[in-house]
Amino acid sequence: MLMLTKPFFPRLFLVLLLVLPCLFGNGALGRKITLVTREVRTQNSGEIYVVIFDAGSSGTRVHVFRFDENIDILPINGELDVEAKVIPGLSSYAENPKEAASSIAPLLEKAVNTVPVKLRLQTPVKLGATAGLRLIGEEKSEKILHAVQILFSNRSLWYENNWVDVISGTEEGTYMWVTMNYLLGHLGKEYSKTVGVVDLGGASVQMAYAISAEAAANAPTTGEEYITKHHLRGTNYNLYVHSYLRYGQEAARAEILKSTNDSVNYCILNGYSGKYEYNGALYNARSSSSGSNYEKCRENVLEALNLNAKCEVQNCTFNGVWNGGGGAGQDKLYLATVFYYRAADFNIIDSKAGIGEATPADFKRAAVVTCALKSEEEASTKYPNVWTSNLPFVCMDLVYQYTLLTSGFGLDDKKSVTLIDKVKYGDFYPEASWPLGSAIQTVSAMSSTKQEVKNMYRFWSHAYAE
Repeated sequence: MLMLTKPFFPRLFLVLLLVLPCLFGNGALGRKITLVTREVRTQNSGEIYVVIFDAGSSGTRVHVFRFDENIDILPINGELDVEAKVIPGLSSYAENPKEAASSIAPLLEKAVNTVPVKLRLQTPVKLGATAGLRLIGEEKSEKILHAVQILFSNRSLWYENNWVDVISGTEEGTYMWVTMNYLLGHLGKEYSKTVGVVDLGGASVQMAYAISAEAAANAPTTGEEYITKHHLRGTNYNLYVHSYLRYGQEAARAEILKSTNDSVNYCILNGYSGKYEYNGALYNARSSSSGSNYEKCRENVLEALNLNAKCEVQNCTFNGVWNGGGGAGQDKLYLATVFYYRAADFNIIDSKAGIGEATPADFKRAAVVTCALKSEEEASTKYPNVWTSNLPFVCMDLVYQYTLLTSGFGLDDKKSVTLIDKVKYGDFYPEASWPLGSAIQTVSAMSSTKQEVKNMYRFWSHAYAE
C-alpha cells in the first residue's frame, strides 16, 4: 500500500499548478492557472508591466504601464506611460484585415522593446477595440481581430486570444472611471468620495459613477445590465455605467444631419455645402441661406437625442435609458476627451492647463456666439486651434454638448463640472483615458489571484502539518 507523507500534499498542489495549464489549454481553468503561475513568477522582480492597445475609431494607440506589487504606477524612463499612435483606426481596414494588423505592428514592436527581456513572458498584452469596430459589423470586426491575434501570438509577450476583443461600452466606461479615481487618489475610499465620469468619444459617450449598495439592489431589471460590481484597493463598488452608441461627437453629427432629412441644417455655418462622411455613409451638410442659428440648431439636436423615447423605468436620461438614480457618486463630475478638447478649442477653459472648471451655461454662451459667426473664415480667425475639417460644424458641436449635458443628462445650467485631459499624479501629468483603468483591473486580478494561491497553500500546509 502506498504511504503518503505529510509534505506530499502541498507539493502535489504546486505540481498541479504547473501541470493543469498544459492539460486544459485555453479552457477556463487553464486560463486561470496560467495566470497564477505566470503572476507568481513576476513577483520576484517586484514590478509588473502591462501593455494595452486602444483601438479607437480614428486611430490605434499603445500604452505600456509599469506597477509595483501595491498597484502603484511606476515611471518608465522618466514617464508614467510609454505610448505611441498610428492612424487611421482598425475600422478603416474593414476590407483588408491583414493590413489592419500590419498597421499596428510598429506599436507592438515598441511595446516589446520597452519591457525588460526577463519580464516579457510575464507581461500581458491586450487590445480593446472601441466603438469604431463595433459599428462595422461583427463579421468584418472578427476578421480584423483574428489578424491581430495572429500578430500578437508571434511576439514574446504574454498573450491569450480573449485579450484581443471589441470591448463593450460598459467596459470602456468602467475603465475610464477606474482611471480617473485612481489618479485622483479616490480608489479605496467609500463610494461617496469618488467622482463620476462622462467620457465623450467619437462614436459613443459613457456615463459612469458609483452608487450605494441599496440603490444598486433596487436597480431596474429590464434586461439591460446597468450595474457592475468591482473590488478595488480593498473596497467594493457598485458602478452605474451606460454607453450611448451613436452619440459620440462624430456620430452625433450624422444623427443631427439625419434629423433634417437631407434638407438645409441650421447647425451648419453660413456658406458651407458639402458631404459629411461617417462610418461609410455620406450625409448632406448644407447651411441655410441665413447661416447657422442657435435656437433652430438646438431643435435639431433635441430631436436627434430622442428625448421622447419610451421610458420603461423611472428617471431616464435620453433614448429611454435609466439615469442611475444620481447620488453622492455623481455629485462631482469630470468630463473627458472631446468635452475637454472642445472646451479648450473654444476658450471655455485654458487650453494649456490640462484641466479646468466650467458649467453647462459656459457651453451655451460659447454656442450662441459661435452660431452667430458668418463664415468658416470668421470661425477660423476666432478659433485658430480648431481643425479646418471641423469648422463647418463648430455651432453644431457646441450646441450638442450643451444639450447633451442639460436635456440629456439633466445637469443644471449652473452646475460646476471639471473638464480634464491630464491629471496631476505626483510629479507627473498622465492622460485621463480608459487604457490605464484596464491595466489597473488586470494587475488587480493578478494580485488577487496570487493572494488566493497563498491562502490555498497555507490551508493545505496547515491541514496536513497536523
